[in-house]
Amino acid sequence: MAVTSDIMESWRRPRAVFRRHLARGRSEAFAFSLLCVFLLIALISRYPAAARVSALDPKVPVPPQILGTALGLLAAIPLLYTLAALSHLVARTFGGRGGWYGARMALFWALVTVTPFLLLSGIVAGLIGPGPQLWCAGGLTFAAFLFQWLTTLMVAETGMS
Repeated sequence: MAVTSDIMESWRRPRAVFRRHLARGRSEAFAFSLLCVFLLIALISRYPAAARVSALDPKVPVPPQILGTALGLLAAIPLLYTLAALSHLVARTFGGRGGWYGARMALFWALVTVTPFLLLSGIVAGLIGPGPQLWCAGGLTFAAFLFQWLTTLMVAETGMS
């Protein structure tokens, strides 16, 4: 099934979609590809804000802003792997029986499922700029991420991985 279809279905049946991904078998390449999809869409979502900054101050061109964002996202990769490992360790203290791979998949899939909200936040940042609307869009994105991550982590830690 296409990732876009799975993202939409994850908002109706998150556990079923994630179980289906875990049933594919262990594939580090698939897990990393999910992370790459998230990073690419996160980079794309920053373009409207960078264009806004450039329009307001022509001395600040868009390419260096996007390059800085790209380098920051690349630097976040080890941090995301560490966060997944820590989430597995915390789940283990509460009786989780999953594995490291399941914890990584839970985090990476949760990140991919919130990409529509990330794009919305990017559009708000580009069109409206800083303010309560951007705070609401960011808060909605974060809440959606937490919901998806905790839901998929619970599935991963019940021994499905």
